Amino acid sequence: MSGAETTDPQLESWIAVAADSDFPIQNLPYGVFERRGTARIGVAIGTQILDLFESAEAGFFDDVCERELLQAPVLNPLLAAGRSTWLLLRKRISALLRAGGDGRLREGGAERFFCRQDAVAMRVPMEVGDYVDFYSSIEHATNLGKLFRPNAEPLLPNWRWLPVGYHGRSSTIVVDGTAIRRPSGQRNAPADAAPSFGASRRLDIELEVGFVTGPGNGLGEPIAIGDTREHIFGLLLVNDWSARDIQAWEYQPLGPFLGKSFATTISPWIVTLEALEPFRSQGPTQEPSPLPYLRVDEPWAYAISLAIDLQTRQMEERGIAPETISQTTFAGMYWNVAQQLAHATANGAVTRPGDLFASGTISGSGPGSQGSLIELTWNGERPITLTDGESRRFLEDGDEVTLRGWCERSGTRRIGFGCARGRIEPAYAVAAASIQERK
Repeated sequence: MSGAETTDPQLESWIAVAADSDFPIQNLPYGVFERRGTARIGVAIGTQILDLFESAEAGFFDDVCERELLQAPVLNPLLAAGRSTWLLLRKRISALLRAGGDGRLREGGAERFFCRQDAVAMRVPMEVGDYVDFYSSIEHATNLGKLFRPNAEPLLPNWRWLPVGYHGRSSTIVVDGTAIRRPSGQRNAPADAAPSFGASRRLDIELEVGFVTGPGNGLGEPIAIGDTREHIFGLLLVNDWSARDIQAWEYQPLGPFLGKSFATTISPWIVTLEALEPFRSQGPTQEPSPLPYLRVDEPWAYAISLAIDLQTRQMEERGIAPETISQTTFAGMYWNVAQQLAHATANGAVTRPGDLFASGTISGSGPGSQGSLIELTWNGERPITLTDGESRRFLEDGDEVTLRGWCERSGTRRIGFGCARGRIEPAYAVAAASIQERK
């Protein structure tokens, strides 16, 4: 079976998959879930998870890779194995799941090899050594430039020459469904007054897509842009929560710190580059032409549709479904994933299996296509009015945000990323005081 055959829209699985499922046999994303007291690597198919620990124990992949790669509690050993192993494994899984294909999995007993997604807890699928967040949407960068430098050129002089980014905090990366505690920090005050310390009043969303790296490079050895495909395993959704008031006071001159480091939510499933191949597209024209080390000779954009859903506590109590407050696409990102990785290692910095690189906020140019509340509400000046009559400038306690991503194109099978959800809980000091009052 060739790589193209694993994405053939005519391919069907013997596992029942709904037409609108994120996880048809053409997708086969990887995640880590809890089963029988252990963390296990799995592959999503319809509403089910294929347990790769049990499948490897049965010997289904002995001619593809060592069992240890599939029986680890995280994806890192598999990520380190490299693209040739990833491709062979994907072909074997596809063959085992396809109607009329290798029958060993079906004959082995569903109760051993499968479990329902809604019956298990998902985990962050890899041990993240390093996390980099970029600033790669020209629409987002332009919007923020207009907000904070209204009388100057929105884009700073370096923006069109390199993918701007910063190093985030890998220890606060959490998986879909994890509650997000409102952060506290220093906030600016009126002129000549001292700053104050307290809970953020401008808690925000950042709709992003990230990629996870594989084998990595040696210290001092850049990854050439033509070699980046060997190092990028797949993509996932990212919400890099941001405390705008804390960020605004602290980011000069060294950049983001406490306003960004408190939490980053990711979706539990990593969609491989092979699954995304039918949705590759040509990105926007880059002017001026990038320096040679950032020039690509193939399409590196991906037509991924994206949405932000918001459900307030009042909406939930009244039985009102989450409301979509933004829709946009990943296809228009100015700096693509290959350029991001090539630039991040251009100085010889090391990437390792499981490192996470996020795109930065993804915004479009039309109304309702911005990937953050600071843009959607123009820094709070134009509140969003929800269908139940509530309004939002920034997030309030009890709000639940859900990021969704999917790919659809004529002549292909729809695939998706699942969700990246997080509900806002009160700041720690507020929660502690509330507990004390109840005693």
